[in-house]
Amino acid sequence: MGTRSFLWNFAKKYFTFGLIGLTISDRYASIVPVRGLSMAPTFNSHGSTSMGSLTDNYVLVEKWCLEKYKFSPGDVVVFCSPSDHRKSIVKRITALPGDWINMPYSSDALKIPEGHCWVEGDNSASSVDSRSFGPIPLGLVRGRVTHIVWPPQAFGKVERKTPQGRLSL
Repeated sequence: MGTRSFLWNFAKKYFTFGLIGLTISDRYASIVPVRGLSMAPTFNSHGSTSMGSLTDNYVLVEKWCLEKYKFSPGDVVVFCSPSDHRKSIVKRITALPGDWINMPYSSDALKIPEGHCWVEGDNSASSVDSRSFGPIPLGLVRGRVTHIVWPPQAFGKVERKTPQGRLSL
């Protein structure tokens, strides 16, 4: 009888903690891996090794910004891929609704439509971003990256940087 009671209390406690953790992760903040070099030097600037995931950065993603889509140019965001909703992508916002953006390798400018934003990787040579798939709906954004939490030597706040020469005034 004592073992049964112990198991029941153990299961209740961990189920409760699991639900609380899931709620926090879903509504307030989560930790997400950043893979690849498209955001170097901000993330993964130490290059790759044969160790694979040991070179990834893990970042803290806050979700308060989703309440009213409170973003600014220069924010680093996590969003669902426009072509595969199961895949998360990390890029920097360079333009918001109503902004005009100079198209790369062209003399054209594009006005960002309402409900969309333009995202680009910091390392444009190895980034697939809005230059490839166009403006992304703000509804695909899952949160704003605020800090690098792993590896320890990279720990720190993620700065908001606005790319020069991309916005058309």
